[in-house]
Formats: sequence, C-alpha cells, structure tokens
Amino acid sequence: MKKKAGLHQETEQNVEFGDNTAAQVLFGGLNRNLHTVEQAAGVQIHQRGSSLLIQGQTHAVDLAASVLQQLYGLVRKGCPVFSQDVAFGVKILEASPNASLEEIFLDKVCITAKKRIISPKTLNQKNYIEAIRHNGIVFGIGPAGTGKTYLAVAMAVAALTSEQVQRIILTRPAVEAGEKLGFLPGDLAQKVDPYLRPLTDALNEMLGLEKAAELVERGVIEIAPLAFMRGRTLNKGFIILDEAQNTTREQMKMFLTRIGFDSQAVVTGDITQIDLPSGQPSGLADAKQILCDIEGIRCCQFDSSDVVRHPLVQQIILAYEKTGRQKPQEV
Repeated sequence: MKKKAGLHQETEQNVEFGDNTAAQVLFGGLNRNLHTVEQAAGVQIHQRGSSLLIQGQTHAVDLAASVLQQLYGLVRKGCPVFSQDVAFGVKILEASPNASLEEIFLDKVCITAKKRIISPKTLNQKNYIEAIRHNGIVFGIGPAGTGKTYLAVAMAVAALTSEQVQRIILTRPAVEAGEKLGFLPGDLAQKVDPYLRPLTDALNEMLGLEKAAELVERGVIEIAPLAFMRGRTLNKGFIILDEAQNTTREQMKMFLTRIGFDSQAVVTGDITQIDLPSGQPSGLADAKQILCDIEGIRCCQFDSSDVVRHPLVQQIILAYEKTGRQKPQEV
C-alpha cells in the first residue's frame, strides 16, 4: 500500500506479483534485475517471496513500480527480460511515463541468423521504425550508438525477406577526414571496404556470413560508395545512405533523386561529426532543413538517451555536449 507524499518526499510502495514463477524470472538471478532498477531509478527495493517493497522519493518509486509491473506483464507473455532491457525500460518511462514497454519491446523487426530478435529499445527507436514503415524517405539523425544504422539494416533485411523489395543497396561516402582512396592499398573493393564495414558487419550479423556473401554475389545486396549511385535509377529496393553528414548538398540531391518506383530510402548520420572541408555545408544538415516538411519524408532525431552501446558511451556523449567540443568520431 502506497503512502501519500509529495513528489520529492520519501515514500514507499508495496508491489505484489501473483505468479511466483514469473516474478522470479522478472527479478533475475540473484535479483540482478531488481538491482538494475534500484540503480537506474534511484530507489531501494526489498524482496520477500513474490512481493516487493520499494522505497525512495515519490516520483522514483512510481517509476520503479511502473517499470516492474510492465516488465512483469512481458514475462507473463513469455518474453525474456534481461538487465539491459530493465535499464532501457527505466529510461523510456522516465522520459515518457505513459509509454507502453510491451508495444516497444515486442515490436519484432528482424530475427538474426543466430535467432536473436531485433526490436527497438527506446521510444525514439520505436518511432524511427514506424516512420520507416510508413514513409518513402526517412532521415535518422543522432549521435553514435543510437541504433540508427543498425535498425535501418534490420528493416532492409526484413523487407527483403518478406519480398517487399527485391534488393538492398547500402552506401556511404567513401572519403572521410580528408583521406583519399588512392593512398590505400589494394583494388577498389579493398579500398572502400573499411568505410563500408559498419554496414557489412550489421548485414553479416542478421543474415550470417555465408548467406550475406551469397546475396552480394548474386547482386541482391549491393554495397558501394556513394559515387557509384550517380546516373542510376534504383527501383524496387531498400536503399540506405550511412554517414550522410559527410555528403555535400549536391551529393545528397543526387542520391535522393536516384530513388525509383517501389523503393524506399533511409538516410542516417550525425550532423555534429561532419568531416567535410571547412566551409563546405553538409548535405544532411541542408536536407533536414528543406525536406522534412514534405509528405512521405520523415526526420527522426535521436539523442544521448537513445544510446544502446556500453553505458560509458552515453556518458562520453554527454561530457562532450557539456564542453561544447566536437564529439569523437562514430565507429
């Protein structure tokens, strides 16, 4: 039973779970998930059987109780809950108390070659996926580690698997930070491989190395530098332009006008990490200003709260934001 208290006053709340087996799954081994909630929400949790006593400031107690109750519902539906999911759940409900963790976590985007389910982990990721489903062109803009490229590749694989498209085209600017491809050893494929590796890594994870290689060999999946898009019309494809902050205005226009019938495009990048020569405007920043009000085009913005890499990545991004210095290059 919850005591009455002001928003910033200390209070406590009893939370009881009727299904003891589901409760133990929710709590995690050695109550690992409960400890995650304690740290993320700033509360103390005392467990007895399938009941919990949550203590702390009123808003924190309400947040912890809501997260645990929603995750309990997921466990009851057979959805596994890991400590990382618990931490994401706290972040989501802290920013949007009325959000549904079920709608977010059970949105199955793709199943990888190793049978891992890819689903959104933040509200912005969920909105991004919905935008891709319902728009011809989507811009995903935000810092490193927010899943903007990874989820785009997952959506592309899902579209190919369900035969919504006939091919996937992955591209990005091949030259960054003033480097020239001619200075690198090897043939053209070997020269551009380091620049396209983030895309191929995601592709290999989702399809498996052999399947991905087979589809590339057959031309069903094409991975190429942006310059190779000029003069083409890309029909019945899912096209992803990554690292788009390093395109010029002319390159962005060239890319967007390649899109043909029954195709869709996702453009990803971080406008705080522009490696173009000084004074050269970014095609991504330009497109964000002039295109996002057009029907069928959607701009999705990510921030540090959407980072789904190591917890330190979020702290690094926040530290650079506070100092006003340029963030480290995304890898």
